[in-house]
Amino acid sequence: MSLTQKIVDIIEAPDHQLAGAAALVWRRGELLAVACGGARDVEAQRPVERDTLFRIASMSKPITTVAALTLLEEGRFGLDDPITRWAPELEDFCVLRDVNGPLDDTVPAERPITFEDLLTHRSGITYGAFWPGSLGDAYAEALGAEIDSTVPAEDWIARLGTLPLIDQPGATLHYGHSTDLLGLLIARMEDTSLDEVLRRRVFAPLGMKDTRFVVPREHQERCAKAYGFDADGRRVEVREGPGGSFLAERPPKMTFVSGGQGLWSTVDDYLAFARALLGHAPHILRPETLTSMRTNRLTPAQRASAEVGGMSLFAAGHGFGLGVAVVLEPDDAFPTICRGHAGTVGWPGGFGGWWQADPTDDAIAIFLTHNMVEREQLALGIGHGAFAAIAAFQRIASGA
Repeated sequence: MSLTQKIVDIIEAPDHQLAGAAALVWRRGELLAVACGGARDVEAQRPVERDTLFRIASMSKPITTVAALTLLEEGRFGLDDPITRWAPELEDFCVLRDVNGPLDDTVPAERPITFEDLLTHRSGITYGAFWPGSLGDAYAEALGAEIDSTVPAEDWIARLGTLPLIDQPGATLHYGHSTDLLGLLIARMEDTSLDEVLRRRVFAPLGMKDTRFVVPREHQERCAKAYGFDADGRRVEVREGPGGSFLAERPPKMTFVSGGQGLWSTVDDYLAFARALLGHAPHILRPETLTSMRTNRLTPAQRASAEVGGMSLFAAGHGFGLGVAVVLEPDDAFPTICRGHAGTVGWPGGFGGWWQADPTDDAIAIFLTHNMVEREQLALGIGHGAFAAIAAFQRIASGA
């Protein structure tokens, strides 16, 4: 059986409950397999094809990171620079004494947030959805939806400054809106929109013609529909993202874009991006910058205390570099984050997308699907099939 057919079988396995997916395996300049299975629109019986567009969620974060690193190389900011140079409205952050306590029980931040804090999620900024209750409510009221927010971009930064941090800047990794803020700050530096910054600095140089925040109407038929699950665990089309994170149709006048989780892309576009992280031409970052990006920056104590939505993902197996997870102990690495030789990097997306790039093997694997699962459903065991599909794909991709 060919590698392509093995991947299709994973995508279409009934136990995985995927509507459809696109995946590829690339090694040392050779495309070993491109596999498409299932449907991008189940009801209309439109199959997933190689150019199908998927919401890539947090796979957006490494892209925004690379755009920021191109500015770092130009001396526009330093890793240790406080972000207040570009966001003076974030001068006076307070930090909660107890993340589950009253929102007014705070202490002053001991130092400003730096750009490295944003790039490594050590800013103390979180996602409100991770904290049901008063903190989550405060985030939702101040910032709006996590992807399609109606709050204008400039107001979003100011409102973020009214929220308490959940930890001191630099203390440890708390996954959250750090990359969204980073994206808005580099847009300020460039005096343009984040869309334009990414187009000029990443998409155009790498030939990523299909990656963007808003899909033009003439290409919307290529979009995979959003599929999730009902209360009984049956796969259904969903009209908005988990927790209201995105809208079915983005209003034309919406100015906020989520550099942390808002992009659409294809397997071929993301391959072009991942190849750049392995140092292949065209080169948009210097070798020393790529090395820095792919090097763990968490201390042993921070690896032990780091959390992503309450989960300890870095205590063994992985560290975190600039915008990407880094494999440190291959035998302990979770395949659903990335797993390969030491130095392999990746960062998955919450809607089912996944990728990894292994510098040792000069190998890349990418898996894109839509698996829109509410956090409460995951706790009930609903929607886990996508993780099993990714783990199976990673296993055969690494062995190809």
